[in-house]
Amino acid sequence: MKKYSPTTPSRRQMTIPDYSAVLTVSKPFKKLIKRIKTHSGRNNSGRITVRHQGGGNLKLYRMIDLRQAKLNIPAKIETIEYDPYRSGFIALALYRDGERRYILASKEMKVGDEIITSENAPLKDGNRLAVKNVPVGYSVYNIELNKSGGRIARAAGSYAQVLAHDGGWTQLKLSSGEVRKVLWDNFASLGQVSNPDHGLTNIGKAGGSRARGIRPTVRGTAMNPCDHPYGGGEGRQPRGTRRPKTKWGKITGGRKTRKKKKWSNKLIIKRRK
Repeated sequence: MKKYSPTTPSRRQMTIPDYSAVLTVSKPFKKLIKRIKTHSGRNNSGRITVRHQGGGNLKLYRMIDLRQAKLNIPAKIETIEYDPYRSGFIALALYRDGERRYILASKEMKVGDEIITSENAPLKDGNRLAVKNVPVGYSVYNIELNKSGGRIARAAGSYAQVLAHDGGWTQLKLSSGEVRKVLWDNFASLGQVSNPDHGLTNIGKAGGSRARGIRPTVRGTAMNPCDHPYGGGEGRQPRGTRRPKTKWGKITGGRKTRKKKKWSNKLIIKRRK
């Protein structure tokens, strides 16, 4: 982590990951970027449907290959790069057939490493293989739920631990503590997503959130009665409603939001804590 000298009040507690020790280039590969138009939380009628969004620095989207479906073709890691649209780092892989693709970088991945996607790939960090061939106890990330690419464990520092293989299913323990089953023919990458120190980041000042496209959030108790269930009163008042609610009166604390008949309930062995 990189700490700053307290030259200003906001710098006093500001900490960010030390990118200079990991990243190798500052500019992305031009053929694999595109501009995504931002809407500041507004729908097609121009109404704000998601609050606290807007502004922020301009950024380009990197087209990530989450599936890595080029089987049995080795690839060499050319660069480790920053991605403004995700918390983990990405890597530019040059395949032996000459094609370049962006992939999610693992924690131990370095420039010059060789990786491969194969049903029985060697047990090496960054390689991608079927989860049924991953020994119990190993960590995996970017895990498929179907054959459309990785869906689980993609954020910075994330991983899932292989617990067991049984009858066409593999049991995984996720970072949240949830234990669930996935088809053992699905692919996953060995290791842990890069940038595990991301959770220790302290932005330090309001401008850091504005640069990320996050606008200020006003407390409900600071509003008027017509604007929020917590609003109004002379001075500081108690909540005045028995259960915590959103601006629109929807109960937030203590109510389960997962659908009771969701199809994937049967695949969850143990719910998260």
